[in-house]
Amino acid sequence: MHDHDHSNAGHNHGHGDHEHSHGSELSEMQLRVKALETVLAEKGYLEPAALDKIVEAYETKIGPHIGAGIVAKAWSDPAFKAALLDDASKAIKALGLSTRVGDHLVAVENTEERHNMVVCTLCSCYPWDILGLPPVWYKSAPYRSRSVKDPRGVLADFGVGLPASTQIRVWDSTAETRFMVIPRRPAGTEGWSEERLATLVTRDSMIGTRLALAPSDPAAVEAAQ
Repeated sequence: MHDHDHSNAGHNHGHGDHEHSHGSELSEMQLRVKALETVLAEKGYLEPAALDKIVEAYETKIGPHIGAGIVAKAWSDPAFKAALLDDASKAIKALGLSTRVGDHLVAVENTEERHNMVVCTLCSCYPWDILGLPPVWYKSAPYRSRSVKDPRGVLADFGVGLPASTQIRVWDSTAETRFMVIPRRPAGTEGWSEERLATLVTRDSMIGTRLALAPSDPAAVEAAQ
């Protein structure tokens, strides 16, 4: 943990070509992935049923939507937030979820006085079961080193400007202990349901490199639709 008091191949689909010519619902990248899956399955390198289970896990049990729901509940339920800050692993397990990476998950809360960021200075330790796959930049040497030396500058690069009076604390994630940030709840969300609040919580906001989305943010509006 570091404290900074005043700084931070062609694709052949047979009859599918006819469908594609009329507008496939799949993107080019999705079509390429489907083709790769088919080839790997035909060669016996991939078991479709196993792949389906992996995909289902990431869609329902793993990923930033899980973390977003946890943050939204913390925003709405003071007792849960207190439990989350006291022992995140225990509080999340009480919801019927479990953290499978690292021995312990720690939740830290952003406030007007303090902003938290997460970094792994030696590798890329990351609570993927709660936040999904880490972004490419999280693993980069510049992010790992600059976040410790100049966290305020890193936040500025992400478009986050904080008052000089806001202390920035950088937490060093390890194989044993992972961190998630509870971003500040945006103004204008009084009376919102947890489901709606969760649309404002992004992966980056749970790393501390961005703020939660404002209700008027186009990304939030789109997510709510």
